Amino acid sequence: MEILSSRVLLRPTDVFRSRDFYRDVMGLAVYREFGTPEQPGTVFYLGNGLLEVSGSSEASEVPPISLWMQVRDVRAEYERLVAAGAEGLRKPEVEFWGLEEAWIADPDGVRIVLVQIPDDHPLRRDQRTF
Repeated sequence: MEILSSRVLLRPTDVFRSRDFYRDVMGLAVYREFGTPEQPGTVFYLGNGLLEVSGSSEASEVPPISLWMQVRDVRAEYERLVAAGAEGLRKPEVEFWGLEEAWIADPDGVRIVLVQIPDDHPLRRDQRTF
């Protein structure tokens, strides 16, 4: 199978509230918009991927999905996002595997993991052998 493109699809309980959260609170850049004014769809750049917020779903328990987003400064981003209205779930801390992580939630409870990879972490080293 050859994958030409991919994206994460979120079907929020309130598409307007979630669109505003990802655009205005998270500060994600818009890749494209589609749909009608009553049923808008928005696709956001998400690092080397895309996040589509469109359609709708019924309210439920916390969705069984998490978004993992690498940032340059996890402490600054966590503070900025919580001050802008994001629900802070866990302040930044270094995990035993060496990454610094913080957790927030979107308006429907989707967990968003903010990750900073320290300069000395193995993920930053060239693993190739020549």
